[in-house]
Parts: sequence; structure tokens; C-alpha cells
Amino acid sequence: MILEQIRGDHRVTVGADKAYDTKDFLAEYRNLQVTPHVAQNTNRNGGSAIDERTTRHTGCSISQKKRKRIEECFGWLKTIAVMRKVPHRGIHKVGWVFTFAAAAYNLVRMRNLLASPSRRERRKAGS
Repeated sequence: MILEQIRGDHRVTVGADKAYDTKDFLAEYRNLQVTPHVAQNTNRNGGSAIDERTTRHTGCSISQKKRKRIEECFGWLKTIAVMRKVPHRGIHKVGWVFTFAAAAYNLVRMRNLLASPSRRERRKAGS
């Protein structure tokens, strides 16, 4: 397991979606001294397996916000950049397509960031 190979004495966190909100998953990671920052599955019978030991820390909510930003990127890659069903086969071709699609996402994101005026500029334009 990759998490077992992390060196050092510091506490490690791992993020995951709500499909990993199970007692077995959480127990295994706590045995490895890893804090699971997993989205809570409150719709499941019996509720979420994540208790207040994890959710009370601000790091958990920060991890969930950062995970959402990552998911936005992969969502764009799947819907816009045809990464859901890649038309190519082979690790090198798929890797090339993924790199190209990720670069395209970055260009679109940069264009959107540069096009939106800052609040200060909007205030000046309004006065």
C-alpha cells in the first residue's frame, strides 16, 4: 500500500469520496496512523462511519474543499475532453491524450482567470 511507504513520524491524511465512508476502510487507515478525510455518506442506513474525531478539525473541511476543486477538473476532462471513454488504447497514447486534455483545461482556466476583472477594477469602473 502506498500510504505504508510514507516516511516520517508525522500524521498523514488521505482524502476520498463518500463511497469510502465504511467502518472497515476507516479502521484500516487509523491502524496505519492515517487520518481519513472522507466525505460523509449520511444517506446510508446507520449513517456515516466518520465520527467527530475527524470532522472536528479544520483540516478535514479544507481537504473536502480542495477535493471538490480536483473533482471539477476531472469532471471537465470527462465531459469536455472525452476522457470518460478514451478513443485510444495503450498507456502511452492515453497518457498523451490525458496530458493534452489537462493542458487544454489549464489554458481555459487561465483564460477565465485573466478575463474576470478584480473587485477593485469593478469598483473603479462603477464610480
